[in-house]
Amino acid sequence: MNQYPIWKYLLISAVIFVCALYALPNWFGDDYAVQVSPAYARDMTIDDTVQATVEATLKEAGIKFSQLEKTAKQLLVRFQDSNTQLKAYSILKEALPKYVVAQNLAPATPDWLKGLGALPMYLGLDLRGGVHFLMQVDMKTAVAQDEETYLNELRSLFRENKLRYKGINRKDGIVVTFSALETRDKANILVSKRYDDLVITEQGGMGNYQLHLTFSEKSLKENRAKALEQNITTLRNRVNELGVSEPVIQRQGDERIVVQLPGVQDTARAKEILGATATLEFRLLANEDNKFAGREYKRRDGTPVRLKRSIIATGDQIVDAKATIDSRSGRPAATVRLDNKGAKSMLQTTRKNVGKPMAVVFIEYHIKTKLVDGKSVTTRKKTEEVINVATIQEEFGKNFQITGLKSSEANNLALLLRAGALKAPMEIIEERTIGPSLGKENIRLGLLSIQIAFLVVMLFMWMRYKTFGLIANFALMMNVVILIALLSLLQATLTLPGMAGIVLTLGMAVDANVLIFEKIREEIANGNSPQNSIHLGYEKAFITIFDANITTLIAAVMLFGFGTGPIKGFAITLSLGIVTSMFTAIMVTRGIVNFFYGSKRLSKIPV
Repeated sequence: MNQYPIWKYLLISAVIFVCALYALPNWFGDDYAVQVSPAYARDMTIDDTVQATVEATLKEAGIKFSQLEKTAKQLLVRFQDSNTQLKAYSILKEALPKYVVAQNLAPATPDWLKGLGALPMYLGLDLRGGVHFLMQVDMKTAVAQDEETYLNELRSLFRENKLRYKGINRKDGIVVTFSALETRDKANILVSKRYDDLVITEQGGMGNYQLHLTFSEKSLKENRAKALEQNITTLRNRVNELGVSEPVIQRQGDERIVVQLPGVQDTARAKEILGATATLEFRLLANEDNKFAGREYKRRDGTPVRLKRSIIATGDQIVDAKATIDSRSGRPAATVRLDNKGAKSMLQTTRKNVGKPMAVVFIEYHIKTKLVDGKSVTTRKKTEEVINVATIQEEFGKNFQITGLKSSEANNLALLLRAGALKAPMEIIEERTIGPSLGKENIRLGLLSIQIAFLVVMLFMWMRYKTFGLIANFALMMNVVILIALLSLLQATLTLPGMAGIVLTLGMAVDANVLIFEKIREEIANGNSPQNSIHLGYEKAFITIFDANITTLIAAVMLFGFGTGPIKGFAITLSLGIVTSMFTAIMVTRGIVNFFYGSKRLSKIPV
């Protein structure tokens, strides 16, 4: 007799029920929606006033919406069709010029399923529509910024060791000029001990003894890699902070980044989100009496203030930032935490300058692209503003506060700093918009291919293996349900290659049952009883099935580890499909066979 213990039947039933529940949200599809979000780096929130404006604007235009959802980060208005969505988008964009208004697709999952944490799987750009950017990182600027940092550090190093120099500036690297040969030799030894990533070349003579410092090839390669990774992290943080869902932000080569924003159709707004960057610089005030000392900046009220050229710490050294309330004044403030390098510089500076004023410079970059004579022209605009000047009361290092801000300013500044600063500017060199209609067509064709494959496989199994073939078909359906549930639970992104992985999984799932059923037929032909043949068929086929699936799983893991974008999507669905097909093709089918045939005395079996 072939029988499962009761707990195995309960386990199989529980797995199928739970997976069916978590696969269910994908049945409801998406609603056409318009998303309203606070513009980056602006003093605004999503409050009741914004909601009232949206409702009044839509009512005046005679546009009906099905639902309106407000959170702290966004306002989402749902519509019945794409035409209504487009009309509402155009009107709201004019009514809310200072906000990011974007078309989107919002899951139509019922609230009771959301309460269980059941959400539909993400759809990739090729299925949902959206915008695609290929961005070129300006590595020359990244290297220049690193040189500027070293320039400031070298000034401090020579000052600490009482080495007098005539000048220090950037020219194809860093050039330091000394009046005495002996001083240059001492500086050479000092720099070589402190910085092993610099190539030092001695130049000049006759009172102009120079050290020419450049980054080594290894150091340049590492710095470029760090710049790329920092830009990727910053972009991901910024997009997440702004509420754009399911972004794909990944490296392409040594100097490029791919950014995909599914569901976003407004490329101009997307460029504004990605192009605007913000950072801080902390500087000491220069001597106001000396017009040539330091450099002049503007305060918020437009009055000038002169700051020293040396930078104490920069935005890329900020690890975290939060809006808070200053315990002394009771006013809004931003708490900042620096990394070790920035904390060391801040501690050394504040220790020596207690009682002196220090300024916080807010720097923002805007990148805009417009058509000039039919060609796309990109312009960069840099704005610098002194947002705070405060007297250093005591020495501090890693943690400190920026005061003198409004509540909304503290929140926005904290958001910007959490997102981080771009290491180097970027330029969009390729952009592509995939409309929702094209995404829907891709989904239709992808689902059609899955349905055809599904029906052909089921027909073959029924004709070839009779009742056992129908059992395999039921297990195949459960395999798809479990696979969709896992993709939903993991919030994996389904793409067209991912759909191809599902089709391949369907064939591999029944392949295991074909092996089992053929083994059962062999055992019957060898004269074994029906019950013994079922037992031996599953037992003998298991090793073959296991070996075949393990080798395929290894290949899928390698694809995921070394592949990019679409290849990863294919590898994810294939890997999960292998696991689910092992469960359904072996455990589920055997459970059904055992339940209906395991306790009977059979003269023959319908296989």
